[in-house]
Amino acid sequence: MNEENKLCRILSLDGGGAKGFYTLGVLAEVEAMLPRPIHETFDLIFGTSTGSIIATLLATGRNVDEIHKLYCEHVPKIMRERKPRERTLRLREVGETVFKEDGFDTVLTGLGIVSTKWQLETPMIFKSSQTQAHGRKATFVPGFGCKLADAIEASCSAYPFFERKLVTTSTGNEVELFDGGYVANNPALYALADAVGPLEFAPADCRVLTIGCGQYPEPRYSFIERTKRRFWLVQLLQKTLEVNTASMDQLRQLLFANVPTVRVSDTFDKPEMATDMFEHDLKKLNILRQQGQQSFGRLEKDIHAILLS
Repeated sequence: MNEENKLCRILSLDGGGAKGFYTLGVLAEVEAMLPRPIHETFDLIFGTSTGSIIATLLATGRNVDEIHKLYCEHVPKIMRERKPRERTLRLREVGETVFKEDGFDTVLTGLGIVSTKWQLETPMIFKSSQTQAHGRKATFVPGFGCKLADAIEASCSAYPFFERKLVTTSTGNEVELFDGGYVANNPALYALADAVGPLEFAPADCRVLTIGCGQYPEPRYSFIERTKRRFWLVQLLQKTLEVNTASMDQLRQLLFANVPTVRVSDTFDKPEMATDMFEHDLKKLNILRQQGQQSFGRLEKDIHAILLS
């Protein structure tokens, strides 16, 4: 853990599908500000869905530019697919290509990947270190013995647009999982629970940077496009994740009011900003990234204060 000033620095990354390009815009500026790599700056990096992909890449030593290139190459291909099975296969192929057989023993800082148990309807959070365990430390296995690629796929399985993910833990348990956004699309509260729980930091000694994906007007599609895309289901999923994000952030503010925190996630109302989590137009995604950079600029002094002061 980071001993500097005895602080626990936390990075929390929301889910939001292709809108993770906005997150990458913010992170590009954060990385440029820091004197050390992101994985050496933050003691805990938590992510949900697209945030879990970015969080894991950062926690294993990738820089933001590398992650952006991966997103440009792969995200449009995944989101362009029409059927859940095809999206799932694309996502799985990318995970296996990028992470191969790597497990949680390759992680360089505290990592949390949020997913949801289908049968039990409870969270399942893949963690990298025994120091993050809230109990059963003697039997703790990083990531429950799963590969990084499998944990990320589980966190990103936005059912019914992706298939649910079946994982087998080190104890032989088979667990069916789906998108972590259904329990914590904004995982900052879970990260804080680790910091003040098993890691034993005082709330006042924690510093949190929580980054969302922005909120945008809904795209306008023709009747045929709406039918093909099951547009009402997309709207329902978006609404579910946005409500979850807002409620988790409200709880964080109530329960950890004394924790210095910066939340970066702006709302955009211009019609040309209309998009959703399945966006696959690289020009539009580049605009989201630019907006993330601008959002950083608006909060630059606050971010500097919690990370470098």
